[in-house]
Amino acid sequence: MSHTAHIPSHRKPRRSATKVALRAGVAGGVLSTLAVAAAAGTANAAEPVTETIEMPTLSTDLSAQIAQSADATQQAADTYESRAEQDAAATKAAKQAAEDQAQAEKKAEAKRKAEAAAKKKAEEERASRSAERTNLTTQSGGGSSASTSDSVAPASGSVGTVISFLKAQLGDAYVMGASGPNAWDCSSLVQAAFKQAGVNLPRVSQDQSVSGTPVSLSNIQVGDILYWGGAGSAYHVGVYIGNGQYLDAANPSKGVVIQDLSGYPASGAVRVL
Repeated sequence: MSHTAHIPSHRKPRRSATKVALRAGVAGGVLSTLAVAAAAGTANAAEPVTETIEMPTLSTDLSAQIAQSADATQQAADTYESRAEQDAAATKAAKQAAEDQAQAEKKAEAKRKAEAAAKKKAEEERASRSAERTNLTTQSGGGSSASTSDSVAPASGSVGTVISFLKAQLGDAYVMGASGPNAWDCSSLVQAAFKQAGVNLPRVSQDQSVSGTPVSLSNIQVGDILYWGGAGSAYHVGVYIGNGQYLDAANPSKGVVIQDLSGYPASGAVRVL
């Protein structure tokens, strides 16, 4: 033992076991942390870091909304196209209607002029014939004039008016129940023709067949009404125009035409003028 060992101030203090253990633990923890960090650094250096970016996915609702929007756009386009087609069709129809109306008015005007000219001509012929009859009566001392053949001009101006009106309707359509000015049935045409001469006939063929004086077919004259069927029950009428011919609104396929009696002989005739 040292000679100074018994002096307290010179004694070296002993470390307690607890402190030694604590320091050892701290050192060990630090070393462990450093080792882990080193290992992590080494791993990080060895393997490159990659970053994954997840793209958003379309949900079912979003997909449905997109589909609905596309359908709505297509429907709108179809609607606009349909409207454009309808507008074009309407414009075309209006143009065609205007053209048809103009043609109908032109035809009606031409017919009115023809009827007016025919009426004027008939009046002139009637005046001329009246003058001739007056001269004949004076020369013969009041004797009666000879009968007129059916192959020459009608003796009566009223009959001439009827025939002129009928011929102005040639080519018009036949429509059951129609009464002019561009379509007729058989009895409406006869009624309208005699109305020009101031004669009011019934509307239907049955009544027209008994509206005048019955005459035999061998003695018919221009302007006589011909009928087919029984008197009072006739189903068709026309007007005799001379030379074995008559004018009538025949049927839908022929319209208003001139026909030969030999091809379709009448049942009877009446005279109203």
